[in-house]
Amino acid sequence: MLKRLMNDHKHIAVLLDVLAKKNHKLSQGEAVNFSLIRDVVEYMQVYAEHSHHPLEDITYNYFVKQFSSPCNTQLHEEHTKLAEYSGALMYSLNLILSDVVISREKLVTDLQAYVDIQRSHMHYEESELFPLFAKQLNAQDWDTIKSQCEKQLVDDPLFSDNDESIFEDLKAHIGLV
Repeated sequence: MLKRLMNDHKHIAVLLDVLAKKNHKLSQGEAVNFSLIRDVVEYMQVYAEHSHHPLEDITYNYFVKQFSSPCNTQLHEEHTKLAEYSGALMYSLNLILSDVVISREKLVTDLQAYVDIQRSHMHYEESELFPLFAKQLNAQDWDTIKSQCEKQLVDDPLFSDNDESIFEDLKAHIGLV
């Protein structure tokens, strides 16, 4: 399960690089593929917010309970904040794709904030939480966590070997097809 979380982070980092590059072009006044940007944000909503983050939350809650560790609300607060940012960004992107004019500067600022908060969040997890999980949780703990997560676990719609025809343009852009 920890390996899955870390692999998810590697995949999310690839997508954040895509967003950062598109945002740089956008800030320079260049044309960008807004559908591709929306696909990245949609992936983050569909997969990260509904499978990856709940897995982290369940693991953290289990860890706190199992080891009588003081509960820190940072993880939950960041997951809530990330969902709010992605929702606002998706709203803006859908407006653009519906030919509604919005400020380029606002989109550049919002997109940069989204990339920054995602990266900061992953750094927090990778530097503080994941090492604790790796050190303290054993195979039996991970089995228990996995059984608690089964309703939330879904196959990654972008980086798994499935035959779904979802995110085709994004898969092509990052070289998965």
